[in-house]
This record gives sequence, structure tokens and C-alpha cells, in this order.
Amino acid sequence: MDGFERRREQKKQQILEAALTLFLDYGIQKVAMTEIAKKAMVSQVTIYNYFDNKHNLVHEVFVYYVNKAAKDFEDIVYSDLPFPEKIKQVIFNKREASQQINEEFYRYLMKEYTTGSGYIQTVYEEKAVPYLIDLLEEGRAQGHVDKSLSNEAIFFYLSMASDYVQREDVYEKILPLTEEITKLFFYGIAGERNEGPEGREM
Repeated sequence: MDGFERRREQKKQQILEAALTLFLDYGIQKVAMTEIAKKAMVSQVTIYNYFDNKHNLVHEVFVYYVNKAAKDFEDIVYSDLPFPEKIKQVIFNKREASQQINEEFYRYLMKEYTTGSGYIQTVYEEKAVPYLIDLLEEGRAQGHVDKSLSNEAIFFYLSMASDYVQREDVYEKILPLTEEITKLFFYGIAGERNEGPEGREM
């Protein structure tokens, strides 16, 4: 990529980031191209040169948002955080992200997911699933994850937990219990068991 292409790509990212910030705060319909141009510090003409129209811009912002979410997930999985902390973030960070999304923009995301190009599903299958498998393998290697449990069962459990904590009537009550819920994920209601050098329970 030469200097011109690099600058062009940086300006495109600048526009996408500005549009995403405004869409997350105010939704799509209420945000004018003039506002996006002002926040991105470019002219409206520049935006139209890159995206032709607002419809195309919205779709590109959707793709940008999904890729950004995948990158955030990747950063958690391959970070130096302890394995239990990674699991905690996988379960609870989804709620933090959803709180920042304007309802109209969230509906657009769900519409794209169910009837659109299937881009979210593609990213999930090609990125999120392999990342999560790597995370579980790390957990198994460190002795945090029972080797007899299938990835499918753990995926289901994590999805169920992270979806549940997003509920408005649940989140505030569950937040003070974060540490306990994370412990429940690892040890169940029986509690942590210590084993001796030959694998016998102590």
C-alpha cells in the first residue's frame, strides 16, 4: 500500500469511526451526513466520494462494527489476562457493549443478522468460534476446563449466561455477584476441589 492508498484508507476509517460513534449515540435516522462530516473533519463531498450515499455508509459502518467487535474479542482471548478473567469478560462485557448501542442501530444490526448478507454469521464462524476454541484449549491446558466437556456444551453455557445478563431486570442485580458467578462457571455448586499429586481429592 503506497502513501496515497494509506491516506485514503485512514480517511475512510476516520469517517466510519465518526459515523459509528454518532449511530451508537443517536441511531441512524437522526444523524445527518453534515454531522458525520463535521465529526470526521471531512467534507460531505468526501463522504459521498467514498460511499456514494448514506445507505452504503450505514452498511459499511455495520461491517466495521462487526469487525471491531471481533477484534475486541480476539484481544481478550490472546491477552495476558488470567484465564478466569478472560471468561469473566466474555460473559459480562457483552452487556457493557449492548448498553452503548442506540435502540434503532441495534435493530438494524439484528435485521442484518437475520435477513441481510449473513456477515455476522460469517465472522462468527470464521473468527469467533476459532478464538473461543483456542481459549478453551488454553483453559484445558491450565487445568481450568474439564477435558471431558465438549466445546459445544461450553459454547451453549457461555451464550446462555452472556445473553441472560443483558436483561435489564437482571444486570443490576447480578453485577455485585460477578465474582461468584464466575466461580460457579468453573466449579459449579459443589465448590472448588483440591486434588493430590495422584489426582485424589483432598
